[in-house]
Amino acid sequence: MKRSDEKFLVTHMGSLPRGPVLTEMLLEQDKGGWPDPTAFQAAVDEATHAVVTAQAKVGIDVANDGEMPRISFSTYVARRMHGYGGASDRPITLDMKNFPIWRQWVADHNLRRARLWDAPQAQGEIAYDGEAQLAQECNAFERALGVHEGAFAETFMTAASPGIVATTMLNAHYDSHDAYLTALSCELKKEYDAIVARGYLLQIDAPDLAMERATFFQGHTLAEFQGFVARHIAAINEATGDIPREKIRLHACWGNRDGPHVHDVACADVLPLMAEARVGAICLPFANPRHAHEVEVLSTSGLPPDMLVIPGLIDTTTNYVEHPEWVAERLERVVAAVGDRERVLAGTDCGFSTLAGDAFVAEDVVWAKLAALSEGAAIASKRMWGRV
Repeated sequence: MKRSDEKFLVTHMGSLPRGPVLTEMLLEQDKGGWPDPTAFQAAVDEATHAVVTAQAKVGIDVANDGEMPRISFSTYVARRMHGYGGASDRPITLDMKNFPIWRQWVADHNLRRARLWDAPQAQGEIAYDGEAQLAQECNAFERALGVHEGAFAETFMTAASPGIVATTMLNAHYDSHDAYLTALSCELKKEYDAIVARGYLLQIDAPDLAMERATFFQGHTLAEFQGFVARHIAAINEATGDIPREKIRLHACWGNRDGPHVHDVACADVLPLMAEARVGAICLPFANPRHAHEVEVLSTSGLPPDMLVIPGLIDTTTNYVEHPEWVAERLERVVAAVGDRERVLAGTDCGFSTLAGDAFVAEDVVWAKLAALSEGAAIASKRMWGRV
């Protein structure tokens, strides 16, 4: 994994706008339909080419495929594993319980079209059989990259953590949460290893390490939740044991939604536990107004001295386009907390399309925000290195 040794490298957290054609096909799949395979692959190829081209245009250094063929950041796993069916009964968030008018507003605006609260559940022994689907995704990405050879410093691909799968696609088969988590770690290892074997950095998406405090684990004490976080981190470490840590980055967040977030767990309560992850970089959302002040925790959290930090400097839930000077100021504040400019990359809070059809930010605004991220990183680079 490259360090920012000459300038601040710019990246993002994964999902990007899929476009209306592919989005509707994915939603049809999510409801049990089967779009024509040839038409589906053509739509994936077109969308992948579009987002790779757009990333090059706005100055992204570490790019991905935007998660084009996936219905969401976590529930895509149900299409790559045996053992899932039926529907989960996922608890609603504490925010939804305590802000019923906001909850109705979300429903009225149809912002959650993919299956999230009723995603498939584990009804039998799970087994990964997604090798062909993953290969198709990688192949589409490589075809798009071929048109932009040399445009990016590195490339990455995302994959769901064992913990976020366990808390979004609920267990109806295993004797315990821990047993389900162990099975997921064993099976997802196959996807993790395959991604790195194709030459990409692996980004593990693990919002369970923070977000689930106010959702799946809302009935537990903070100490109990911290115990679950430690176990979920252990599951990640088990699944990535054969991958060099410098090939892995870990993304945690408090939920990619434009909502109150008043029940979010404090960063200081979980970041020391995340520091135990055997990864080369950690990605945390610090652009949103609920957690922007927590940047200072980076200086006291016990992160390994060689672990890179990728702070969110762009809010992925609002159509405000951050000013590049603001981005630069936030980036410099992170460097002050970390103590080493070369350990910091510029990133976003989360993805821009965590679920297909889930559009908080308009597509053209997404690219304006990412351009502002690149411009802000260039400003900060000039200040800290004396060059762009």
